Amino acid sequence: MPSLKTRQPQSAGQGDLFRAPDFLAPDFHARDDLPEGFCYRPELITAEEEAELVRQLKSLAFQPFDFHGHLANRRVAGFGLRYDFDQRKVVEAPAIPAFLMPLRDKVAAFARLPAEAFVQVLINEYRPGAGIGWHRDKPHFDAVAGVSLLAPCSFRLRRKNGTRWARETVTLEPRSAYLMTGPARTEWEHSIPPVAAHRYSITLRTLHPQRSPRSEAIVR
Repeated sequence: MPSLKTRQPQSAGQGDLFRAPDFLAPDFHARDDLPEGFCYRPELITAEEEAELVRQLKSLAFQPFDFHGHLANRRVAGFGLRYDFDQRKVVEAPAIPAFLMPLRDKVAAFARLPAEAFVQVLINEYRPGAGIGWHRDKPHFDAVAGVSLLAPCSFRLRRKNGTRWARETVTLEPRSAYLMTGPARTEWEHSIPPVAAHRYSITLRTLHPQRSPRSEAIVR
C-alpha cells in the first residue's frame, strides 16, 4: 500500500502544516500487553501542528459536559454528530470545522479507514483536576480514535474477569494518537484520572455499520 506522502499538496493555509503521514511507519504500536484492538502512535502530529490546533480550539464555544443535568468538570465541543443522553439517540451537530479536516485525514490514515468514515468529532478540554470516569462509548459508534494535546494523561483500561478486573494503563503523550476497535472498544472500559495540567483531547468516531445516516437513530 503506498504512503500517503504521495498525496498532492493542499492549497496554502493552515492545512499545509499537516504533512500526510506514512501509516506503515514503525511507530504504529499494537502492544502485546494492551487489549486486543488498541493501537497507539506517538507523535502523530508535530509540535507546530499542535500549536496551530490549540490556537484554533481556543476560539470554540466550549460548554461543561452535561449528563442528565449533572455538569462535569471538563468542557466539550462537538461536531458532525453527537449522542443526546436525554433522547438516547445520535443527533446532528454543527459541521466539522475546516481546520480539523487535515487532522481527520491523519487519524484516518493511522486507523486505515476512509476519512469520511469519521463522522463525529468531540473535543474535551481538561483543566487541572478534571478527569473522566469509567465508561464505554455508546454502541451507536464504532471505531474510536483520540489525539492528545498540550499535556500527557494516564489512559486507564479495565475489563471484568470473573470476580476480578484486568487492568492496563497507557500514557497518552502530547501529539500522540490511539485507536480502539474490536474488544478494546466493546469489552473494555476506559477512564482518565484527574489531570495535573491543562490538556485537550480530540476524539473522532465512526458510526456503527447498523447505524447508517438514514437510520432513525439519527435525529435531524
